[in-house]
Amino acid sequence: MPQSSDLHPERPEAAPPSDPFRDPALVNPDAAVVTVWSDIGCPWASLALHTLRSRADEQDFDLVIDHRAFPLELFNKRPTPKGIIDVEVTAIAGLVPAMGWRPWSGPESEYVVSTLPAMAAVQAAKLASVGGLRASAALDAALRDAFYTSSRCITVHSEILDAASACGAVNLDALGQALESGQGYDEVFSQWATARALPVQGSPHLFVTDRYAEHNPGVDYHWTGRPGLGFPRFDRYDATWADVVLDLVAT
Repeated sequence: MPQSSDLHPERPEAAPPSDPFRDPALVNPDAAVVTVWSDIGCPWASLALHTLRSRADEQDFDLVIDHRAFPLELFNKRPTPKGIIDVEVTAIAGLVPAMGWRPWSGPESEYVVSTLPAMAAVQAAKLASVGGLRASAALDAALRDAFYTSSRCITVHSEILDAASACGAVNLDALGQALESGQGYDEVFSQWATARALPVQGSPHLFVTDRYAEHNPGVDYHWTGRPGLGFPRFDRYDATWADVVLDLVAT
């Protein structure tokens, strides 16, 4: 996915703190929490999250994720680019079949044109009344599954609630009320501003306090042509990065 140097030449006037990696606007200050900046419509972020969750499950590790929005459509000023997403999904699904991804099978008119509503819902789910960080992480995973596996249009409010209904950690009534009152959107736009001001390189970018920071971890790939015309080709994928992260949050 595009990186920060390609996306946002403008910078807010406010100066960043002297040590941004200790700034709670960038990273959760709890050393037991992994902060993940991403866009739900970014397949690379979904690969990273799948790897991290899978490794945690294998180790019976209680993983806690704080999701932050890196809204690509705001950075790039365009809807979800289906042509690019399709070939990225194909490359990643071929590398990790266990993800269960499938080509988009819904009508073209129902493709996910925007992921802002879904990302706002993930932020709204952090409310204590909805379920907090665990509810937020569960909803994020369910929305990604709905998009990449079930070809559901997670731009639509009813589809977001349908995904949430399968998440035991989510108080569905409280989430519905939060979304009806506009909760989550302020956070998405605030995080967009933070990502432009602080060292967030793209989607995904993972942080563990001031001990770990990596953009698109483990991935070494290149495009065979310009994105939209060529294809992403993996040179290497090293999933052991997730073990490093889990070791850090365990200590």
